[in-house]
Amino acid sequence: MIVLSNAAGIDAGRDFLDVAVEPCGHVRRVANAPAGIKALLAWLTRRQVRRVVLEAIGPYAARLVRALADTGFEVGLVDPRRIRAWRTAEGRRAKTDRLDAKLIARFALRMENIIRPVPTPQAQRIKALSTRRRQIVEMIAMEKTRLKQAFDADIAQNHRETIAFLTSQRAALEAELTACLTADDGGARLALLQTAPGVGPAVAITLLADLPELGTLDRRAVASLAGLAPQITQSGLDKGQAHIAGGRPCLRNALYMAALAATRSKSGMRSEYEAMRNAGKPPKVALIAIARKLLVILNHMMRERRPWTPNPSQKT
Repeated sequence: MIVLSNAAGIDAGRDFLDVAVEPCGHVRRVANAPAGIKALLAWLTRRQVRRVVLEAIGPYAARLVRALADTGFEVGLVDPRRIRAWRTAEGRRAKTDRLDAKLIARFALRMENIIRPVPTPQAQRIKALSTRRRQIVEMIAMEKTRLKQAFDADIAQNHRETIAFLTSQRAALEAELTACLTADDGGARLALLQTAPGVGPAVAITLLADLPELGTLDRRAVASLAGLAPQITQSGLDKGQAHIAGGRPCLRNALYMAALAATRSKSGMRSEYEAMRNAGKPPKVALIAIARKLLVILNHMMRERRPWTPNPSQKT
């Protein structure tokens, strides 16, 4: 644990921002609007706050986080489950916006490794485009399912028109997303990722949009972010079992499909997959292992800026 001189916790809502500073115990509520954010920044500066922590719960704090980062504060976006666990550890049960702000401030004052770089406006836009594309892909899949169940001709035609419209929207988003990702040296990174087996344009775009840390982390950290790191549960004489958990589901889904394609290619990872199956591994367990291995290789490729080779070095 560390102890700072002053740290702030903010509970962000749609209409208001509740802020608390510890250890002095000062609290304040401002409107979640440009004028309120400006007043809040000045208030925090006067109290010599260096670190500000918020729960990573959605878009309500997006403007505030950008303003805090631009002003020079250390900003931490923390999983709400960690804050709830901190409340439990303190033996508290009451919950209000003000109490939550105080709780987050106490968490910020003592916990290490909670500060991460705030995404740039361009990175935030890429993330928003990727999220919207994924939503439209899901809507297209749902409409196709409804089309199969539609027996009325007019209803079936309506489904086809909806699918056509959503498909055009997806194409427009993909074009804009590709343009954003290919700016500067993004085009080279997209091409580099696609030299790996199973990685096509869609998977490469997902990796760059939803895993901007690719190439900057070690193999364990990058696997954990993608939700491909096995988590052991063991107690007493029970040896326990390891299961993947957490992470970013969109990445796990994309890498699973990439692994599925890679295991079907003679130049890909078919031999590794077949070796695991012959050793008794269930199909999905083997595919997840291939997905994790593929991600580790991609991480290494991005770090070294080298294309895929059949047996690349995986040292990190």
